Amino acid sequence: MLAILNRHPDRSAAVLVTFGMAIVVGSALGFEHIGGYIPCALCLMQRNPYYIGIGVGFLAVLSSVFRLPPIVTKVLLIAVALLMITGMGLGIYHSGVEWKFWEGPSTCSIGATGGDTPVNVLEALNATKAPSCTEATLRVLGLSFAGWNVLTSAALAAIALWGALRKPTV
Repeated sequence: MLAILNRHPDRSAAVLVTFGMAIVVGSALGFEHIGGYIPCALCLMQRNPYYIGIGVGFLAVLSSVFRLPPIVTKVLLIAVALLMITGMGLGIYHSGVEWKFWEGPSTCSIGATGGDTPVNVLEALNATKAPSCTEATLRVLGLSFAGWNVLTSAALAAIALWGALRKPTV
């Protein structure tokens, strides 16, 4: 297994980082739709690098599988790393807002709200108040969702950079 990882680090990294991003965003959606945790505006914003990154990561996997020039896969992995670094920055900003280190945006009270069916969406928008960006809805081991996003984004960026910068061994 280690030999395969060393022989095709760009492919391995593309698969690992894409799968990792899917797990992270899937977990966030699970907490929202199954656990009932309504995300705030900054929480929703932190998902964007993952949504884009999954597509770019999938392209990196395809470029490696179809043996396009290695530079294509490496550039796509660098793009994923930059997206994850952006996600990490958004997580740091949101964590700072939660810990009251700095002010949050004025749109802090706008979040994901909605009804059970499309017919009830407008009613639900009037009835449901989105959480504030300044309060962590859950802390696990002292970290909020935003804090965990910082760590996972950093790890995923490191995996993408590892694949992009490492030379294959023959």
